[in-house]
Amino acid sequence: MLERLKTNYAFAVIRGKSSDDALEISRHAIAGGIKNIEITYTTPEASRVIATLLDEYAGDETVVIGAGTVMTDDLAREALVAGAKFLVSPHFSASIQRLAQEAGRLYFPGCATATEIVAAMEVGCEIIKLFPGGSLGPAFIKDIHGPLPQVELMPSGGVSIDNVASWKAAGACAVGVGSALSAKVETEGYASVTTFAQAFMAAVEG
Repeated sequence: MLERLKTNYAFAVIRGKSSDDALEISRHAIAGGIKNIEITYTTPEASRVIATLLDEYAGDETVVIGAGTVMTDDLAREALVAGAKFLVSPHFSASIQRLAQEAGRLYFPGCATATEIVAAMEVGCEIIKLFPGGSLGPAFIKDIHGPLPQVELMPSGGVSIDNVASWKAAGACAVGVGSALSAKVETEGYASVTTFAQAFMAAVEG
């Protein structure tokens, strides 16, 4: 699972205005080539969205459905019951990591300092989400990889078509892309999500 997520490279961070909105953004992101789908718990009925997508893409091993903005142990349990393959939060929680490990799932905590990153590594987190990525910048990865060359880092927040190549060159094992995915939905429809996803993945490939 970890290798599949890293091979897919890009995580679509889905913050739907409704459950149906989240489903449509997810479907169109997948059609455009972004196969890691992170349904955030700021989305109404997020667990239903996760379960629905897991059912729809059960036959496609390249698509991985997980949960984001998992703020509490209760939300972690709910996401795991819904079938989420991975959990992501904007902060580091040792108890969420324990729940994920017990369920055989992955947890990617948000960290912004060397101390947080090491604490997450010590309890077994295999990818660390750098958040907020826009504030930290690609150079942060190079700085961290000096003393901690083995740590897998995934920026989220502030990743764009224009700078994703810089993040990859700096050593990001994956990236999260959020609001830019659906920025044109209201004016151009959900097809704009697919167009963006295709352009984003082209930028990843360089």
